[in-house]
Amino acid sequence: MEMILRWYGSKFDTVTLKQIRQIPGVTGVITTLYDTAPGEIWSRERIRAMINEVEEAGLHVSGIESVNIHDAIKTGVPEREQYIDNYITTLENLGKEGIHMVCYNFMPVFDWTRTELARVRPDGSTVLAYTQEAIDALDPEKMFESISGEANGAILPGWEPERMAKIKELFEMYKDIDDEKLFANLKYFLERIMPVCDKYDINMAIHPDDPAWSVFGLPRIIINKENILRMMKMVDNPHNGVTFCSGSYGTNLNNDLPDMIRSLKGRIHFAHVRNLKFISPTNFEESAHLSSDGSFDMYEIMKALYEIGFSGPIRPDHGRMIWDEVAMPGYGLYDRALGATYLNGLWEAIDKAATRG
Repeated sequence: MEMILRWYGSKFDTVTLKQIRQIPGVTGVITTLYDTAPGEIWSRERIRAMINEVEEAGLHVSGIESVNIHDAIKTGVPEREQYIDNYITTLENLGKEGIHMVCYNFMPVFDWTRTELARVRPDGSTVLAYTQEAIDALDPEKMFESISGEANGAILPGWEPERMAKIKELFEMYKDIDDEKLFANLKYFLERIMPVCDKYDINMAIHPDDPAWSVFGLPRIIINKENILRMMKMVDNPHNGVTFCSGSYGTNLNNDLPDMIRSLKGRIHFAHVRNLKFISPTNFEESAHLSSDGSFDMYEIMKALYEIGFSGPIRPDHGRMIWDEVAMPGYGLYDRALGATYLNGLWEAIDKAATRG
């Protein structure tokens, strides 16, 4: 495996490539052209400039997170044909520039949902958190307003102000979309893009829905083992794979994370590894990566990845805000650096135990 960090680009990220380069064992970044809109074609010139900036810092681009999917594709309206054509052109341009992994999601309206961006933990750190009770009491059109003040001035992925300004229109687009229609639209999209993925050896790694259940009545399909195996079978191509995100699948305590990993051997192209602390099944907060700080056994998660021969990029997912850092919630430097070191340590111990017998 390769330990990497997510990086939003020098115009948007408070963390620098120089700082990332100094984290022991971190050799690359997963990045994006953060100012591009869903459906917009990524030019080779901009892709090359992004790669050059990363490589000049002594790192490399391990993949893209994300090339966002336009809502016309998710809802299956006639306009999707043009947006899928644009997506294929972007994949061609990425492939020509040597990029071989793209993380994406198929979540309606909200890419991810949290009710707090800065819940204070007993140690004084602040974290992303979720309570279903807060969601149930909230008007979805007021969702962005309820959390935007805790964003530390950052533009949150999937919560861009121009997108949230169209929230009523977005809900109208999805009013007749249920799980089966969303699955059908995902299948159509994947079948259209697989030829270009085959040509350029691009692994598509779908990110799970977060949380792993319906929010505001919207359909959610990438939520459990049954559904993700269904997705693998409906477009049975090794380039059709997953981003295994422990913190997203793990929002549902019925999901056996190590078992899910083992069931997806050969189809996990990217891993997000983070820990959650559950106060109740519908009230959780993000914690340090250390197993004892949360509710997950991080050793068993990393061991399962090791045992299936996972060789792709892993990133420590959302970190706490610690040591008075001010950054995009979940994406500061310090706690993610601690997480990367901890996960690398687990991997080293698992590897040495396996090879020494």
